[in-house]
Amino acid sequence: MSDKISQNKFVSLVYTITDEDDNILERIDMPIQYIHGVNSQVIEKIESALAGHKEGDLVHVTLDPEEAFGAHDPELTFSDDINNVPPQFHTIGAEVEFQNEQGESKMFYVTKIEDGKLTVDGNHPLAGKIITYNITIKEVRDATADELKHGVENMNALH
Repeated sequence: MSDKISQNKFVSLVYTITDEDDNILERIDMPIQYIHGVNSQVIEKIESALAGHKEGDLVHVTLDPEEAFGAHDPELTFSDDINNVPPQFHTIGAEVEFQNEQGESKMFYVTKIEDGKLTVDGNHPLAGKIITYNITIKEVRDATADELKHGVENMNALH
């Protein structure tokens, strides 16, 4: 009989994230691993939904923006004349790092180039969206003493 996900279990899984129209926004095919209930940094609603499931199960967890990547903040979106922006940033998806007066850095992404204007956005690309994690559980077993003490390498990927 397969182990069921519960406190101190090692869990390995893969997932896709889909939007409300079932478009795939992200796909993780390299298994993500975490220790259930032990500082896992997995979104709480996802960890709760996984409890009691076993290897091979498919679990769907829908998250509102507030539960996932937050609401879209229009104050993190800026447009400027494209001629004021260095050419290496004239591509959709280009990353631009900005720093405030306190020295804090934030990554922005070029999201639109239109009518001679370039727009950058500092919101997470999934901010403001209702999303669904479609999770396939690959492995469930007792965590080793070392895993319980030190965790697993990529346990913070579902956050």
